Amino acid sequence: MITAKIIGAGGYGGVGILELLLSHPEVEVKTLISPGSTGENIAVLHPHLDGFCNMDIIDAETPEAQEPRDVVFMSTPDRVGMKLAQAELDKGAKVIDFSGDFRFNSVDSYAEYARRLDKETSHDSPGLLPESVYGLPELHRDELQGSNLAGNPGCFAVSCILGLAPAAKANIIDLKGIICDCKTGVSGAGKTPNPLHHYPNRYENMNAYRLTGHQHVCEVERELGLLANTEVTLTFTAQVLPICRGIMSTLYGRVAPGVTEEKVLELYRDFYKNEPFVRVYDKNKTIGSHHVRCTNFCNLTVSVDERTGILRVVSYIDNLMKGQAGAAMQNMNVLFGFEETAGLDRSGMQP
Repeated sequence: MITAKIIGAGGYGGVGILELLLSHPEVEVKTLISPGSTGENIAVLHPHLDGFCNMDIIDAETPEAQEPRDVVFMSTPDRVGMKLAQAELDKGAKVIDFSGDFRFNSVDSYAEYARRLDKETSHDSPGLLPESVYGLPELHRDELQGSNLAGNPGCFAVSCILGLAPAAKANIIDLKGIICDCKTGVSGAGKTPNPLHHYPNRYENMNAYRLTGHQHVCEVERELGLLANTEVTLTFTAQVLPICRGIMSTLYGRVAPGVTEEKVLELYRDFYKNEPFVRVYDKNKTIGSHHVRCTNFCNLTVSVDERTGILRVVSYIDNLMKGQAGAAMQNMNVLFGFEETAGLDRSGMQP
């Protein structure tokens, strides 16, 4: 049995990982920290937890908060984890950071990500960057098994990378002309109130955003480039829909001559045959966002338009699960050598 600390327990990511940890057979949650909610009971802040977890959120500076834990989840905004991680690592913890602070292994690559967010481009813990592992077990399981620091991927990045990884690895598409058309629910913006997502402004309203350059593009291009062993460039459009949760990414790439839909489906099914959380479907299967809702699954519908020669992959994830808390739990399982599906092997709920 290991012990866990959650920093940022009051937000969607923090309560998401708490919900999962409460049913994990090998973890005991010992510490909850959330600066804006210090002194509150977590079940008052999130009433659905009443009877399952009634712990108080404590001040980060108290002796109790500083006690060593085996795993520390940092469900915190950008530039917070980079200030806190070293102290937790020094106490023997394995750290999983939800932000972009540890998704990159060099100061330069982090700086490009930060620039797209209009944030300070320096990194407060540059010495930790070479030690961090990109927290996508489907591609980095071996590195995670020997690591103490994982940077959770961005939610859009997860959907795009898993949707395109087999095609990039096999080099069957034009890697300079990929298009990622991505739609997300409002929960992707986090818990903090925002006038743009006030009900009268969001209801029946869809819009694209960050057209000047979305930060997750850095992750997608890097990961696909590593698989293809060449530079990858893509056009990425993020859109928000008036729904609570879920991401649907429709991914396009021109296939090489002679590449058929049958060959692509075989390629994808072989690539993911041993992956417990990725499911591949053909175009005749009716799949939607509800089929991954509240799960750690990524569902991929794969087809080739023979008339235009375009590969089309529709990738579905729950942005708060496979795109956030579920990914963190999966990473924890790999880091500690637990069964990778522990606490996560469950279906969605219908309707």
